[in-house]
Amino acid sequence: MEKSFSESYKEAGVDITAGYKAVELMKKHIKRAATGGMLTGIGGFGGLFEPDLSGMRKPILVSGTDGVGTKLKMAFIMDKHNTVGIDCVAMCVNDIICCGAKPLFFLDYIACGKNVPEKIASIVEGVADGCVQSGAALVGGETAEMPGFYPEDEYDLAGFSVGVVDKDKIIDNSKIGRGDIIIALPSSGVHSNGFSLVRKVFDVENGDMLKPVEYLDNKSIGEVLLTPTKIYVKPMLSLFEKVNVKGVSHITGGGFYENIPRSIPEGYCAKIRKSEIKVLPIFELIAQKGNIPERDMFNTFNMGVGMSVIVDKNDADKTLAALKKSGEDAYIIGEVVKGDDGVIIC
Repeated sequence: MEKSFSESYKEAGVDITAGYKAVELMKKHIKRAATGGMLTGIGGFGGLFEPDLSGMRKPILVSGTDGVGTKLKMAFIMDKHNTVGIDCVAMCVNDIICCGAKPLFFLDYIACGKNVPEKIASIVEGVADGCVQSGAALVGGETAEMPGFYPEDEYDLAGFSVGVVDKDKIIDNSKIGRGDIIIALPSSGVHSNGFSLVRKVFDVENGDMLKPVEYLDNKSIGEVLLTPTKIYVKPMLSLFEKVNVKGVSHITGGGFYENIPRSIPEGYCAKIRKSEIKVLPIFELIAQKGNIPERDMFNTFNMGVGMSVIVDKNDADKTLAALKKSGEDAYIIGEVVKGDDGVIIC
């Protein structure tokens, strides 16, 4: 491919050789995210993966796709690009784990105004970190240089993951009933949702994102907002082996009011005790500075709860112990009750 070069294309804003350099720089990161199922390296027209289906009677593929959204603006402002890839992976694998599926592989898509090889490699570094954290193989991706469509110093990042679960072990909320316990897994921060509102509240394009804030343990607002989304795959897979989990919700855009009802059957609702929720300081600051009503906060952000798990009340202690053994400071936030309200926060 060293012979592939077009002066005319370069004059139009697309440097093919920059793409080749970016691939060379990212290879070391992709190698870290290799798993036993990968049959080919990058560079082909498709990524080949041979899944290990041993022990599964009826393997079912589960897929999820998402992007990082306007959180990318924080990466541009902070000029830090090696963590948003974790967000991209997290938004996909955290979704498919809600079905009980183990992520198998991941692919990313980066579209940019100008291909700066070092920046692209830095983005992929984060993607590889996310894949390592979730046990998914990074089997390929695409970088598209699109001058005139994106500003030179900006990019978009999206991806998708495919996982597998035995049909008999799919988590589908069919066994949830009154009295089941709802357990919270803490988030690492805002994660990757609600950033259009966050950007408005802090006026991030014009404000000082690097100034230390005492209320945030002397971290800057930019640093806190750019904290990567937590990946829950490995603790959850471990939990599935020990406890009969009835429902799982990934708390993303729409917060509590949209996401928790997705794991609960009709005729039931989640009764959440507000006093039990360990709200992170960043959310208190957002609410205060933006004068945002409490309901809007719970309808936009995770408020410190990145994932919720529903189990039988007799399995609550076992669940907490298993999650804490995996490093999760999990705690009870409510229970399932009869009703059609979806979520009651009281």
